[in-house]
Amino acid sequence: MFIRNFKLWIIIFFILFNSYNAIAEDKIEHKIAVLVNDDIITSYDIFQRLKLTAALKGINLNNQNSQPMINNVVDELIREKIKLSEVDKYQIKIENNEYNQFEKNFFERNKINEDELSILLKENKLNYQDFKMLLTSELSWNKLVNGLFFRLTSASDQEVKELISKNPNLSYEQAENLIIQRQLDLQSSKLLRDIMNEATVEYK
Repeated sequence: MFIRNFKLWIIIFFILFNSYNAIAEDKIEHKIAVLVNDDIITSYDIFQRLKLTAALKGINLNNQNSQPMINNVVDELIREKIKLSEVDKYQIKIENNEYNQFEKNFFERNKINEDELSILLKENKLNYQDFKMLLTSELSWNKLVNGLFFRLTSASDQEVKELISKNPNLSYEQAENLIIQRQLDLQSSKLLRDIMNEATVEYK
């Protein structure tokens, strides 16, 4: 999916190339950029997620990487809105201990710690809640997918042995978990594709 509306591109273009100008940043308006069913994505939402994504990936925004990043961020926010509508439908709740473990796993995967994250957010004028919202959305969707499909997944002994033969460092349990996770990922993609086909996405 790509940005198909010239007005939206102009809004984001202006935001991007003033992203490090404090005065311009203060003047960014919460204009509706995309309507996803009954949910809105504003130009400010896009701006914040763009900064957060660039900061977490260690990317310096420039003329060369700006457009694909903007496209990716808009697509990400659209998918997030659609996922969260499904999460709400099933009344998925995230407990504090679930979030804390998920955040800890994020730190380990990305080789950063809480102090480094705080510095990163402060340097980029980002709020911790922006980061937490990103992770909570992902965790909520994962919990929904597991709830719907985990009981339908399985890994045969032959599948596990074949995976271990290709990856000798894996334990039996690790290989089994990987096979099951692949099945869940496929179910996740199919579910998202189905609900996106039914969604109404309007660029303003």
